[in-house]
Amino acid sequence: MKGRLLIVEDDEAQAKILADYLAHKGFEVDFVHTAAEAKKRLSQSPADLLILDWRLPDEDGLHLLSFVKEKHPLTQVIMLTAFATVERAVEAMKRGAYHYLTKPVNLEELLLIVNKALKELRLRKEVENLKARLAELSVPEIPEVVAESDKMRQVLALAAKVAATDATVLILGESGTGKEVLANVIHRLSPRKEGVFLKINCAAIPEGLLESELFGHEKGAFTGADRAKPGLFETADQGTLFLDEIGDLPLSLQAKLLRVLQDGTIRRVGGLKEIKVNVRVIAATNRDLDAMVKEGTFREDLFWRLNVFAIKIPPLRERREDILPLARYFLTKFAKKHGKEVRDFSREAWELLLSYHFPGNVRELENIVERAVILAEDDLITAEDLPPYLSGKKAEGLPDLLSSLPLPEAVALLERTRIKKAMEEAGGVKTRAAELLGISERVLRYKLSKYGLEEASS
Repeated sequence: MKGRLLIVEDDEAQAKILADYLAHKGFEVDFVHTAAEAKKRLSQSPADLLILDWRLPDEDGLHLLSFVKEKHPLTQVIMLTAFATVERAVEAMKRGAYHYLTKPVNLEELLLIVNKALKELRLRKEVENLKARLAELSVPEIPEVVAESDKMRQVLALAAKVAATDATVLILGESGTGKEVLANVIHRLSPRKEGVFLKINCAAIPEGLLESELFGHEKGAFTGADRAKPGLFETADQGTLFLDEIGDLPLSLQAKLLRVLQDGTIRRVGGLKEIKVNVRVIAATNRDLDAMVKEGTFREDLFWRLNVFAIKIPPLRERREDILPLARYFLTKFAKKHGKEVRDFSREAWELLLSYHFPGNVRELENIVERAVILAEDDLITAEDLPPYLSGKKAEGLPDLLSSLPLPEAVALLERTRIKKAMEEAGGVKTRAAELLGISERVLRYKLSKYGLEEASS
């Protein structure tokens, strides 16, 4: 059955028409004629969806709606009335109704709304189950998951479903959207949660060293290899390995990774023995792997091995409902970290945060809030505590600003500023910008990702 429906309608003929039609469409349907009967039936067997008449012989439909949302908050309710007014519709929605229809009921329209309501109900139940499972986890490495927007709730619902399996997961999304956080959540909700969760950034390690890090090496395999060393695949046996920035994995190593995914075996650098490993792989990238496959820079067979179950995290600008709860979460976190009595944001500060584009996504928001907490002199973060570029003001002198910030933040700001300037001078050409900065193009790509500057470079 598609779902359990209860019709509360005092007109027996009307109730039977609705019940017969919906039963014919595959739903499990029951109907009653009074509010008292409805309460009794719901206490015996809760329904997924209620079709509720506004006027009942023993009680106003609105009162029953309030009762249902209090006792059965996940039950969806569609109100019916013969007297449609805007005020009535608004009141019904305020009290938690999913939709509002006037009599005579258009059956096709009703079916469409019932299906949409039940689809939303399933999503809400999945999110509630995920939150309940997250609440049971006491492992401190799992960050708080903030998801007020529908888009992020869908992401969490997908994560909860795939976590119970052993499938390879590919997490897609711009830099700073929280791909590592989601990978950690999937691991902690999985049957492998007692195993280790290891992570490596494929863009941050030189190719020669990356092979050794992933697959290990034997003694004497290269200069300096004075002893054998297991790689991350061996260390993560029975656990999860998170491969961040998988799009930057060199072609030579893509073949070795493909072999692990196909038959679960690895061979250390300089070794001859096949080693069996049991590792779940979660990969992530902010790059377009489809385009890379067409360009020949990413193996098509590896792409399909990784793309068993893809989850795309939307950028923060497409889920603006999450900005305020995320900002408050970071405020609490950093106020505690820095010993500050900061409790909230001023109205002007909220307006700046909500109007900003956030090219660096959640990571950028986190950095902005930590900076604001450090600068705040009162219990409220004001617009003056936020970076000048949020309001379009000219930034203060860089040397003065650098000297006022903690060393890690000052280094990060200087790096970001220099890289952005080099990219502008090089006209967006990464090889030229890397030469200007005196670093490799590979390191430049990593830092563009780290500081959320890819959008500026594309």
